[in-house]
Amino acid sequence: MIINILVGLFIALILYLLFRPKGIKSGLQVPALFPEKWRLYLLQEVNFYASLSEEDKAVFEEGILRFLERVRITGVKTTVDEEDRLLVASSAVIPVIAFPEWEYSSLHEVLLYPDTFDEKYDFQDKDRTISGMVGSGGVMHHVVLFSKPALHQGFDNASGKMNVGIHEFVHLFDKQDGEIDGIPHVIMKNQAVLPWLHLISENTKEMMAGESDINVYGATNKQEFLAVASEYFFQRPQLFKEKHPDLYAVLSSVFQNDLAASQSGDNTLKRSIGRNDPCPCRSGEKFKDCCMTDD
Repeated sequence: MIINILVGLFIALILYLLFRPKGIKSGLQVPALFPEKWRLYLLQEVNFYASLSEEDKAVFEEGILRFLERVRITGVKTTVDEEDRLLVASSAVIPVIAFPEWEYSSLHEVLLYPDTFDEKYDFQDKDRTISGMVGSGGVMHHVVLFSKPALHQGFDNASGKMNVGIHEFVHLFDKQDGEIDGIPHVIMKNQAVLPWLHLISENTKEMMAGESDINVYGATNKQEFLAVASEYFFQRPQLFKEKHPDLYAVLSSVFQNDLAASQSGDNTLKRSIGRNDPCPCRSGEKFKDCCMTDD
């Protein structure tokens, strides 16, 4: 009798592993097809996505689904909804959209906090200032943490140069070679390293002297410079190219993306879709005649 029960439980476990719903790690069931309401949300809230060609939007959406299938997203003393997950996944996809098969191999979980936190992950300490962090050591080695309000703020300000989600995922991009050091060796060829270090040095001097529009936090060290400059690169590519052409050329090579040429322009975010605008589902119909009528 006991043996029969154990066999039955074993078979049930195997069936579950084989046929369990996708997306169990991220906290929701990831659909096979990208939902129209997700597409509409991205058009309204993620400037980078809104500026892409239709072909690249499809690549972006595939990246979102793949990320949500693989990475758990957990709220710590805060709720996590679909919009939160889409912003986390968007943050992950933006730096690597030119690498459709990319996976952040060291990442297993993203933690969302209700507020900023300190280096001990305490979000109640009065001196907390951290809005995002790549975890390190022990159980935190495979974790990234975000302040949920800060994550949303990075996408709310379409004209801003800062985005904590992009910042931390650039650190993970940098970490792919085993170390966060400001030199993404997985992509950057050896002969490009010294010129890159020289650019960091020269720009850091300008930042410390107050002669640069790059966030001075990037002067902290090489890894922070890469992350801060990359935020600017992805948030405001045309302005970044105008102000910092040499940096733009290097980051275009690193991320294999000439955003200033391919995007329709900075600040293209649409906060609402008009009744007579083309439907975001790409049906060719007006929004009022297509997805606007959906429940």
